[in-house]
Amino acid sequence: MPKLIVARVRRVAAAVSVWSACSVATVAVPNSALAQQSEKLGTISFPTSGSAAAQPEFIRGMLLYYSFEYGRAADAFRAAQKADPSFALAYAGEALTFTHQVWDEQDINAARAALNRLAPTAAARRGKAGTERERMYMDAVEILYGDGPKPRRDTLFTIAIERIERAFPDDDDAQVIHALGLLGWNQGVREFTTYMQAGAIAEGVLRRYPDHPGAAHFVIHAFDDPIHAPLGLWAARLYSKIAPAAPHAQHMTSHIFVALGMWDDVISQNVIAAGPRPDTHRAGHYTWWLNYGYVQAGRHAEASRHLETMRKNVRVPHRGGEMPALIMMRAHYVLDSERWNDPIASWDLGTTTTSPFATPADRFVAGYVALKRGDTVAASTIAADLAKSAALSRGGAVEFEGAAGILAMELRGAALSAQGKHAEAIAALVSATTAEDALPFEFGPPMIPKPAHELAGEVLLAAGQAADAQAEFQKSLARTPLRPRSLIGLARAASAAGDKATAESAVNRLRAVWHAADKDIPELAELSRLAANKE
Repeated sequence: MPKLIVARVRRVAAAVSVWSACSVATVAVPNSALAQQSEKLGTISFPTSGSAAAQPEFIRGMLLYYSFEYGRAADAFRAAQKADPSFALAYAGEALTFTHQVWDEQDINAARAALNRLAPTAAARRGKAGTERERMYMDAVEILYGDGPKPRRDTLFTIAIERIERAFPDDDDAQVIHALGLLGWNQGVREFTTYMQAGAIAEGVLRRYPDHPGAAHFVIHAFDDPIHAPLGLWAARLYSKIAPAAPHAQHMTSHIFVALGMWDDVISQNVIAAGPRPDTHRAGHYTWWLNYGYVQAGRHAEASRHLETMRKNVRVPHRGGEMPALIMMRAHYVLDSERWNDPIASWDLGTTTTSPFATPADRFVAGYVALKRGDTVAASTIAADLAKSAALSRGGAVEFEGAAGILAMELRGAALSAQGKHAEAIAALVSATTAEDALPFEFGPPMIPKPAHELAGEVLLAAGQAADAQAEFQKSLARTPLRPRSLIGLARAASAAGDKATAESAVNRLRAVWHAADKDIPELAELSRLAANKE
């Protein structure tokens, strides 16, 4: 197995995101320039020199931009341009919609085209800005889409926004955009120092203006890992009420809920985000998280029906992140429900994707299901194929190497364990856990669909090393709180190790998580015995 190089893992949220259609209403703008809109997108104060006819659409564009409703935001900014063709910030606003900091995406050509519709040069465009503050915003956007590599431009843009913040201390939107710039400071990779700085800035604005959608949104993004998620819970509760007309705002709250294992809330918010017609839902970001919530809550039958709908509604040819989302949904369902003979476990989705996670995850599921059905040869073959993929990716997509390599080690370890080669199996899984630990904390459903510490715990328990298994399950729960498979493993390992208190705690937590679970889940009958240590 080649040594893994896990330098960084790009977020794939953008690759699997879908947007739900939403009605549009008129934005009312009082003379104070405080925008309050009937379509419930939040409230901001962003005074500009644009005409009275253009300002409502500009404000609406900013509100949508803050909720990552980028397409609708661009439309609003274009409407502002139509109302006032010389309104510089309307063009700058449209240009901003083509950079997605959190997802490390940027369409520089589309952004430059938007700016060029205002005027052909940066100097000419700056000359159309009506105030010094607006000229500073134009300067920042020109930097963002100027010359040089993206990381440098992103960094200089954030510094330019910070200059606006210092020059105009009352400009809360400069502070919010500064926070967003910091979230993209490391090109889509979570780095706690800058994330905490972003969270502090956004939180300050939100406490002063509890209806600001960008402040709430970016507090959530800053704190949506299992360590810091409690700091973002209040913002998540606020955000769903601030912008009910933005589907992404409804989904975004579940970043905190997943990180805290609040599965009922994950389900309810993504039901809203995905839209009121479940029969029309397609595989995508919101439906993926929704299905993961169903599975973790023990609502496996509902998850199965939902997956069948997603597969039925897949478009041909596939669009955007549709197939990666379906692959990851299926992987989580099969691995977490452990329904090895479910027809879904045998789906041949018949495709490969450019996703650094989905394709190796699909191969892993095929191998793991084969192993659970007793075919160790097939499992070992797929593990070798995954390892080959990891080796071949050197010098290319480092993150693909990471996902394929980790899953290869996991599958190899599981196969060795099934053959009774426990020492070799444990060695393989130690490597897998080390590699997974090198990945930054990511929001949402685990991108390695069978967390390595969880699998290591299961293999250690099968080898009779209950205390070591218990430690692995606790590590897994630190990364994925209230994950039922890890809670089940912890209860089993603690019971086997004679740690009745820990076993009982794990069982009680699992019972709370599964309060509305299907009645036919096999583990339900096992829980009381585990808690009493009477196996």
